[in-house]
Amino acid sequence: MASHRKSRPSGTRVAGIRTPALATAALTSVALLSQSANAAPADDRPSLEEVEKKVGDLYRQAESATDKYNAAQEKTAKQRKQVDSLLDDVAQRTRKLNEAREELGSFAAAQYRTGASAPDTATFLLADSPQDYFDQTQLMGRMTDRQKGAVDDYVTEQSATMEKRREATRSLETLTESQGDLKTAKATVQKKLTDARALLSQLTAEEKARLAAIEREKQQEAARKAAELARQQAAEQKAQEEAAAGQETSTGSSSSSPAPVTDASYAAKAEKALTFARTQIGKPYVWGATGPDSYDCSSLTQAAWKAAGVTLPRTTYDQVDAGTTVPLSAAQPGDLVFFYDDISHVGLYIGNGMMIHAPKPGAYVREESIYYDGESSIYRVVRPA
Repeated sequence: MASHRKSRPSGTRVAGIRTPALATAALTSVALLSQSANAAPADDRPSLEEVEKKVGDLYRQAESATDKYNAAQEKTAKQRKQVDSLLDDVAQRTRKLNEAREELGSFAAAQYRTGASAPDTATFLLADSPQDYFDQTQLMGRMTDRQKGAVDDYVTEQSATMEKRREATRSLETLTESQGDLKTAKATVQKKLTDARALLSQLTAEEKARLAAIEREKQQEAARKAAELARQQAAEQKAQEEAAAGQETSTGSSSSSPAPVTDASYAAKAEKALTFARTQIGKPYVWGATGPDSYDCSSLTQAAWKAAGVTLPRTTYDQVDAGTTVPLSAAQPGDLVFFYDDISHVGLYIGNGMMIHAPKPGAYVREESIYYDGESSIYRVVRPA
């Protein structure tokens, strides 16, 4: 005989409450979605290595943009001086033109008083040119040499003044374009630096500590490579000295010995540049700054060599052409070391694989290995004097 007991509904109990199977499935789905939502940010979060690379790229891009800003700033300053000079010239010419016009007006008035001509001064002033007026009134034949000379001078000055005004207008238009370039370059630098700071601000205390540890490891490796270069340079120097001594012995005369390995004149200038650079250590890097309280990388090298009596251009990509390229193994104190394919950074070589440079925003002028960002980052070594 079949049982008449009602079957239990399928499902489970949640906190003592019987739950239908459909509700159980829904709760399970919600829990899984919740776990996925919580896990998603961790999956999307960049690794510490990616953050480090991105920040480094942004700083280098900011330095490159800073050079463009410096170039635009220098160009704008030159054009502003040119415009001011042109406007002063136009003002002086206009004053002389007005004086000459008054003198010619007095000549016309004198002609009128003597009855030589009927037109009044207004007719003269409204004429296309003084020459046209006097031709029309047939006064040229009655004028003195002094008066004719005054007319010629006026016509010449009027033409020159108009040309200067046109030149000043063109220069003002060019200046406006340069100011626009300057504004764009400044905004680009600020955007790169803001992005870099935003990335760093997202790091946890633990991540910042790990990043600092990675940086220390890089510095240790850079110091090792600098010491290796120092040993290599010392060995080459010794070999050259021994070769020079051997040649002197074989000839039996010191008068035929080769030139010294290190040029004394360059060494003296380089020492002045290095002395200046050392006194700047500890001052902050500020993009676009030119001293004396802060510097960017190229303004530091420019100021250092200026102290030695050598004028360098303002930007890294101009400084790289302001001297003789030498191999890294032959680098001497005072040489300029340039970095990256876009030539966006420069430092002042001090010997033994080390340099003085203004590294990046947030850092200070310091001594550091030229391998601070890896061997591949070194672009060229240039001897500026």
